[in-house]
Amino acid sequence: MRRHVKWMILAGFLMAATATTARAQATALPDGVTKQMIDDGAKLFKGQGICHVCHGMDGKGMPGMGANLTDTKWLHSDGSYDGIVKTIMSGVPADKSSNGSVMPPKGGSSISDAQVKAVAAYVWSLSKSIK
Repeated sequence: MRRHVKWMILAGFLMAATATTARAQATALPDGVTKQMIDDGAKLFKGQGICHVCHGMDGKGMPGMGANLTDTKWLHSDGSYDGIVKTIMSGVPADKSSNGSVMPPKGGSSISDAQVKAVAAYVWSLSKSIK
């Protein structure tokens, strides 16, 4: 009986350690990304960056327009921060688009390269536990 209890306690500790590690990995920011960038990117996404026009204010996409950015399925990127920056900077031509819609470079906005990085940080965060 005692042996069984010891194994149960050990298993509990291992499960707790695994859960803690998973949470830490889920919330780790990419190199060069700060919480402030994510917050600034959210404002740009919903404002000057005009991302919300196609992707919706909540990033869940608009039918026939922009893709859902809140799930873990990435259509034009590998979902990494750097991949998202590259997609925003270069855009998505109609022949590469999953629905035939064009996303011009920088989404057609006039935001700076630094602002693109902030928007990318926010977009990256949408499918993570960091908001």
